[in-house]
Order: sequence, then C-alpha cells, then structure tokens
Amino acid sequence: MTITAAADGSALGNPGPAGWAWYIDEQNWASGGWDHGTNNMGELQAVLELFRATAEYPEQELKILCDSQYAINCVSKWMPGWKKRGWKKADGKPVLNQDILKELDAAIKGRNYTFEWVKGHAGHDLNEAADDLARAAATAHQQGSAPDAGPGYTGGESSVAPPALSVSGSPETAAAEEPVQAATPDIAATIYELELGFLDPQIRTSFAELNDFLHPGYQEITRDGGLLDVATVRTQLSAGTPLPMTGEIQVLSAREVNRDLALLAYRMKVAQAQVLIVSSWWQRTEHGWKLRFRQETMQREAGA
Repeated sequence: MTITAAADGSALGNPGPAGWAWYIDEQNWASGGWDHGTNNMGELQAVLELFRATAEYPEQELKILCDSQYAINCVSKWMPGWKKRGWKKADGKPVLNQDILKELDAAIKGRNYTFEWVKGHAGHDLNEAADDLARAAATAHQQGSAPDAGPGYTGGESSVAPPALSVSGSPETAAAEEPVQAATPDIAATIYELELGFLDPQIRTSFAELNDFLHPGYQEITRDGGLLDVATVRTQLSAGTPLPMTGEIQVLSAREVNRDLALLAYRMKVAQAQVLIVSSWWQRTEHGWKLRFRQETMQREAGA
C-alpha cells in the first residue's frame, strides 16, 4: 500500500512570514511555520515533516506530490553531491537551507518513497489543500498567532491510497508510470515551474545544478545585446550574484509551440525601479526539458 500526500510551502513576501504543510485527508495533515522564512524553506520543511510523521510506517511506500521542482531535485538529485563536498556547492559556496536538508537526509534513510511533480494552483485537491494550509500558517505568523498544527498522521485506513492517481505529473513521471487515464501534462505550466527553478539563487550559482536546466547548445542575448554561449553563461552565473527580484513574475505568454518546443515570456520588477522583460525557449530532450535560448531586455518601470 502507498501513503499519498501533498507537501507545500508558502512565504508572504518571500522572504517573510512563512508556512509549511502536508496533507493526506481531513484526518491526516499538519502545518507550521516561522515569523521569517522563504518559500523554499517551507517546501523542504513540509517534506521533512511528512517523513517524520510517517516514520512509524517505514514498510509503506510514501508518494509525495510537490509543485516545487526545487524541493524534488534537492532530495532526489543534488543532496548526494552536496554531502560529498561537505554541504558545499560545486563552486565551494555553502548550500542554502542546509539545516533542513541535513535533517531530511537523516529522515529518508531506510524509507521507500517517490516524488511526483504536480501543477500548482490547478485544482488538484491534495495540492490545493496543502497550499491553503501552508498559506494559513504563514498568515498566522504574520498576525502574531499560532497556526493550527493539525491532527498529524493517524495511520488510519482512509489515509492509505492506491499507488496510481489520475493527476498531471511532469512529463518524465507521466512517461514512467503510464497512468491509464492521466491528463496530458500542461507544458506551459511545466516550463514556468522550470523557469522559477532556473531563477533560484541556489541553482544559478552552481555548475552542478545548472546542468539540470541548460541545454548543451544554450545561447543568451544579454540586456546590452551581447550573445553568450552555454560555457560563458555557466561561468558568469557561478561567479556572480543573481539579479535581485523585488516583485512577482507577471507571465506575458506561455505556450507550447510544438511537442518539443515551448515559449515563455514574462516581466519582473528588479532593483532601481526597473522591469526586466524575458523571453525563454525550452526544448524537450531525452533528459527532459532544457533551457535552449533566453533573451533579456531592461525597461524603466512605468511612472518611475
């Protein structure tokens, strides 16, 4: 039998009052948070607390539904390399959120678990419930009150679900499990999640993490009109400081051009009252979706 649960995090302001939550059903869920934290902290803590809550049932497979590529990759791809380097990235800089990651590393030992990416804010019942609980926990901390901790995991039969659910996963997950009536993955949503991962400072400053995102033929047109190849971009990102974000991303266009090519265009506010306009092209390869081309244009914010 398989325990199927959604795990999610929320941060008001990111960073700001933050919350985490995991949800199986109304009798089995938990939430918590901090007065100050990040969304990634919430995502990781939710997964950690889920492992802790189900630790008395190591014989049961734990299927974790996440809308965070960062959380999934931390546990399933990047942690072994970080551990070998003493919790440092390939460039020698310390790994972010390593206190939570070290606890996660201990919690997953001896456990049978799988991750599945699900599209956030798309009506998936478990994901929506976890998101609501995480946001409620963050709001409670913002208001100076204690969030509802929830009943935890009771181990009741209602919390144990069949291994397969008819939900939209990542292209890789859907292909591997081949659900009978699974919905076609929303490619636009998939590349949007990947773009958010690429923008994460943890990823942009590490050769190892960038390899999971960049196509070998990646090219980038810079704000001043220069053309960069993949080697130059990797070197610059790992040596420099990522552009600070001070506002939310506003998606201008997200569409599937064909089966193997998708376009994302968006704007985001950056420092000094400026707006960055970005167009990115993602190409499907045998190793999943990879960032093939990116162009940035800087504009003055309207009214500034």
